[in-house]
Amino acid sequence: MLEAVELTKHFKKNKVVDGLNLFIEKGETVGLLGPNGAGKSTTISMISTLISPTDGDVRLKNESVLRDPQPLREVLGVVPQEIALYTDLTAKENLEFFGRINHLKGGLLKERVTQVLDQIGLTERKNDIVKTFSGGMKRRLNIGVALLHEPEILIMDEPTVGIDPQSRSYILEQVKRLNQEKGMTIIYTSHYMEEVEFLCDRIYIMDKGHIIASGTKEEIKSILSSESTIVIKLEKMVPTFTEGLSAIPSVMNVTSSEKEIVMVIPKEQNLFNQVFQLAEDTGAVILSIDRKTPTLEDVFLHLTGRALRD
Repeated sequence: MLEAVELTKHFKKNKVVDGLNLFIEKGETVGLLGPNGAGKSTTISMISTLISPTDGDVRLKNESVLRDPQPLREVLGVVPQEIALYTDLTAKENLEFFGRINHLKGGLLKERVTQVLDQIGLTERKNDIVKTFSGGMKRRLNIGVALLHEPEILIMDEPTVGIDPQSRSYILEQVKRLNQEKGMTIIYTSHYMEEVEFLCDRIYIMDKGHIIASGTKEEIKSILSSESTIVIKLEKMVPTFTEGLSAIPSVMNVTSSEKEIVMVIPKEQNLFNQVFQLAEDTGAVILSIDRKTPTLEDVFLHLTGRALRD
């Protein structure tokens, strides 16, 4: 349904996106993952025709949209990273304004505003000024704006950043429902791996302007099918202990956060004796050590060398 072909974007001498290829089939939810600076937002901006690529093409149903973006814009809804609302207007007034921009009017506009307010759970607050809303309510209204014209394709660029868990859960359930009940095609970027696990049929992992892996969740996880993940919890972090783990020849990846270390090793390896000896030598106090099957987060760390939120 929607395709990016050899998509490239330069900002002066900086190549932010470099020969990127991806496709989205009708009715699927596709996750676009990458650490900060990977080029996700630039890619989203090009796909949604907000900025023009330096090279490459964006195609809707096999037709380029670069010269005439209107066919794509008519079927596209975009939920940007930043809140894009008029905070001195009410929720209802915001929806009416953006509905008119999307050529809705009269009875149809009134009907869609009512439906969307119910959909995003803001009917009781429809006449309240938006600047009095919580972050989660603003996010929900931001999504409502994108849904007014009933788009076939919805692009959501980190729609749950900085909101409370209850609002986040509500938004995720609504996105799932849009896909399953309405058949809406969704492109979803996030800094939360569990969101992508919950929502997405397929995943593209992006780093330094390139797609470095793609496939279903199972296919992505199979990248580390011959490896195991070891999780070590410590009383306190000891830098020499972490450095010692990294120096073990068979250890493929080591990351640390607060009092936890995660390392990837070949599945057939048993390094427990070495780990405990190293802890004794460096004064590290191990609270627990656990071997587990690699997760999507582990694969991401393995491929990029960084956590998703880095």
